[in-house]
Amino acid sequence: MSDETKTRTQSVQGTQNLQIQQLFKVMVENGASDLHITMGTSPGMRISGEVIRVKTGPLSSDDTKRLIYQILTEAQRSELEKNLELDFSFGVKGLARFRANCFYSKGAVAAVFRQIPTQVPDFDSLGLPQVLLDMTDVSNGLMLVTGPTGSGKSTTLASIIDRLNSTEPGHIITLEDPIEFVHNHKSSIVNQREIGVDTLKFKNGLKSLLRQDPDIVLVGELRDVETIEAALEIAETGHLVFGTLHTNSTIQTISRVINVFPADQQEQVRTLLSFVLQGVVAQQLLPKKGGGRVLAQEILRMTPAIRNLVREDKLHQVYSQMQINQDATHMVTMNQSIKRALDKGLINADTAMSYSNNPEEMAKMLGIQKK
Repeated sequence: MSDETKTRTQSVQGTQNLQIQQLFKVMVENGASDLHITMGTSPGMRISGEVIRVKTGPLSSDDTKRLIYQILTEAQRSELEKNLELDFSFGVKGLARFRANCFYSKGAVAAVFRQIPTQVPDFDSLGLPQVLLDMTDVSNGLMLVTGPTGSGKSTTLASIIDRLNSTEPGHIITLEDPIEFVHNHKSSIVNQREIGVDTLKFKNGLKSLLRQDPDIVLVGELRDVETIEAALEIAETGHLVFGTLHTNSTIQTISRVINVFPADQQEQVRTLLSFVLQGVVAQQLLPKKGGGRVLAQEILRMTPAIRNLVREDKLHQVYSQMQINQDATHMVTMNQSIKRALDKGLINADTAMSYSNNPEEMAKMLGIQKK
């Protein structure tokens, strides 16, 4: 973190007259991904992966409530006070869009605001590999983008949807909680539905979705059996479906999808998944030398051999299969992706080891002898 950046984040003084719009402005100026407001400390902004405090002095419970309530409608205030948590998104004209989660901590109102670019990031400008688009060059199937919170899943998906929106004359429907990136009508007609605003419940939106003549569907987070089952059914019935999970590897993702079902249904789910799944992308953002972050992606494509392994419940063999004929399949493991970033001088060896999901293999790749 540069001294200049730290100085800029310290430019807001005092708490009594502090306005939420001031914090949003400082957030955007410093390229912060998140703004944290909670009682007992000054506001925090996540910049290049680190949370930096804004020098305002500690916020009281009255301060946090006043700041957060400045951007809530009466209906949202009532919902927060009734349910003790609230998800929503909003835009600040001339600044940016934000996703918000408001909640209670030690009896006081708190919130985290995630900055969402006003423009959908262009696929090429993000440096995403062509293989991601190749996996979507089908009329139906399921594509999953996974990773921990803050790993850029929504950004990757938005850029893919935007590319399809620009090239496919069809109908795109999204079910989001809440809506993050706003997509304009291009070659496709785009309908974005927010839970609690455009449909009362996720279940209701999924139930009516197939009656809305979709070609491409984004179902957001696959959070339970019901959502995963619906995504599989929509993909099976001739639609291209996108979704996310909070899993750290491509193989773990497949395992999670299968194991969320009761044991007596898992064989059937494995068979269905082996047919409809097109690919899985697991990603994370690594701290970059000198500031910023670097995207690392593990990419799994469903070759005939891997489809057979999923169907036969031999997921332990998928990892080695991913490393066969990579020049043709363009698959890559997370360790390979991290190693590429290291070889380019974007990260250091400690970061490579820390973010590896297979440290023993990474140590061998780096020539590190175990003590």
